[in-house]
Amino acid sequence: MNRMAGVNPSAKTFTPKQGQYLAFIHLYTRLHRRPPAETDMQEYFRVSPPSVHQMVLTLERAGLIRRQPRTPRSIEVLVDPINLPELV
Repeated sequence: MNRMAGVNPSAKTFTPKQGQYLAFIHLYTRLHRRPPAETDMQEYFRVSPPSVHQMVLTLERAGLIRRQPRTPRSIEVLVDPINLPELV
């Protein structure tokens, strides 16, 4: 598990794979002015729909993202962008 780059001891941690998803969501939102759909993540990471959905649920449970119930494209990254890894 990677420690996020911040000096804040209460900063949340995430795995390298989770970091890539967080970086993608952040960058996609900045470029398109709206969060990605799960199909956008599926296409980028070349994984199955259940894999993307499971990652979104995992990120949400870990407190790394927030979503609005029954609202598409409502993912909000809760990690400071400075602490996100470079998207590979």
